[in-house]
Amino acid sequence: MQTKRIAIFGSTGSIGTQALDVIAANADKFSVAVLTAQNNAELLIKQALQFNPKLVVIGDEKKYHTIKEALVNTTIGVASGEAALEEAAAADYYDMMLAAIVGYAGLKPTLKAIDNGKAIALANKETLVVAGDIVMKKALEKRVPVIPVDSEHSAIFQCLVGEGRNKIEKIILTASGGPFLGRKPNFLVNVKRDHALQHPNWSMGAKISIDSSTLMNKGLEMIEAKWLFNLQAEQVQVVIHPQSIIHSMVQFEDGSMKAQMGLPDMKLPIQYAMAFPQRLPNDFKRYDFKKPNTLSFEEPDFKTFRNLSLAIDALHKGGNLPCVMNAANEIAVFAFLRNRIGFLDMTELIERTMAKIPFIEKPTLKDYFESDGEARNFAASIIQM
Repeated sequence: MQTKRIAIFGSTGSIGTQALDVIAANADKFSVAVLTAQNNAELLIKQALQFNPKLVVIGDEKKYHTIKEALVNTTIGVASGEAALEEAAAADYYDMMLAAIVGYAGLKPTLKAIDNGKAIALANKETLVVAGDIVMKKALEKRVPVIPVDSEHSAIFQCLVGEGRNKIEKIILTASGGPFLGRKPNFLVNVKRDHALQHPNWSMGAKISIDSSTLMNKGLEMIEAKWLFNLQAEQVQVVIHPQSIIHSMVQFEDGSMKAQMGLPDMKLPIQYAMAFPQRLPNDFKRYDFKKPNTLSFEEPDFKTFRNLSLAIDALHKGGNLPCVMNAANEIAVFAFLRNRIGFLDMTELIERTMAKIPFIEKPTLKDYFESDGEARNFAASIIQM
């Protein structure tokens, strides 16, 4: 396999740092061309000195000079700001973008990379939640592969290899249930940020950890799956699987099911996406059938975890509603992490925003941008009341 030049957008986050571990362990297979971060200048500098990319971009323009001075004796280019992120995505000196910027902010760079004909390893589910129709249509037009990095979507992707002519009846996304599995609203009303950040199986960043605790993450994944695999809303199902060993399943029209299994470790789907279609050897821990574990499944508690129900509503109604929901959720999570609102208040904030922002059945990209802004402004105004 020829050395693949990787641009990591969001290199200082959980996915980005693990991707760099994979690259370091496979230096003959991958090199780093671009590293970007929003705020963590210190870690970005450290990564740049270790991996010697062609360019680093810091989103926070106030930190540009700090990075520029730290890299003054290198050949590494330094840029800052949102426009610089898009310019980096449009560059020709990388082969694959690992889209790991958290939230809506990842949409524009990903679209630029697709326009530029670059393969996408997609770890940013919000890109497809917000504008999945436009993103996947553009990827098809440009003949750009979009390979999912989320463990659930990677599992579905792997199950579908070689099945191109076989009709999918449905896909089943598994969910651990998060740290509050089995809890009821009278418990959740008192939940604080530190408790919500303690995921039982996965080590993740703050935003996705909170989304997992509310089950919003699974709702976002349902919408992402619809676009990734060209499905109808009713073909996407969620099941609670607390052990996180089966990462997701595909059921075909003959009733046969395929599942992808493994211990919960994000390095595996990251490596799979970057190396596809090859599988690379590694020293990751293996599931041991000599130590049998019960694999259990149950229905989600839709009444308690209403964020999942809101996401399913958005999935079925479509239009700009998933975009509005995502924007409100990002504001809600931001506020909860700063102790501005309670755990259950997040759901109320999202629901009120979804009801307030005008519905657009067939939005343009401009409509998506405007809907996102309107939803954020409205959600923020509720918090300030």
